[in-house]
Order: sequence, then structure tokens, then C-alpha cells
Amino acid sequence: RFKYDDALDAFGIHGVGGIVGALLTGVFAVSAIGGAGHSGWLDGNFGQIWVQLQGVVITVAWSGVASFVILKLVDVTLGLRVPVETELQGLDLALHDEVLRS
Repeated sequence: RFKYDDALDAFGIHGVGGIVGALLTGVFAVSAIGGAGHSGWLDGNFGQIWVQLQGVVITVAWSGVASFVILKLVDVTLGLRVPVETELQGLDLALHDEVLRS
């Protein structure tokens, strides 16, 4: 089972939103803004979607490899997880002394 821990939904918002936005740029781009030959699919330039898709794939690959390397370095030096007891108690209470007040 793949474990995905993104408490703030950073990939769901920024990653997916960025990918959709980059691809839709290939659809809605207009040469008046992007320059001659840089219009999008709606202006008849179907190739711009391919250019945008290549950019998305390269960016995702670069980000994935860089994140993997950084996380491995952090894991080797500091560790990525807190102790099980701390996690069961709750990080707010165990690490920050936060308590819920009514």
C-alpha cells in the first residue's frame, strides 16, 4: 500500500493546479501576449499543448528526483519520523505543549 502523507494538501492544490494551468496555457494562449507563433490550441497552434506537456513532465521529474534526494539526506542525518510514542500522544501536545482549552 502506498502511503501518502500530505496534511496541507500541497500537491493537491499546487501540483495539480499547476499542471492543469500549464496544460491549459497550451489551449488558451494568444499570440498577442505570447508573441508570434506562440498561440494556443484555440488559435490553431496544436503544438503548444505538446510544448506545455513536455514542460510539465520535465518539471515533475526534476521535482521528484530533487525531493527524493533531499528527503534521503534528511532521513540519514535527522530522520523523517518522530518516535511512535510521540506520534500516538500527538505532536501538538508532545512537541509544542499545546492543549485544547474550552
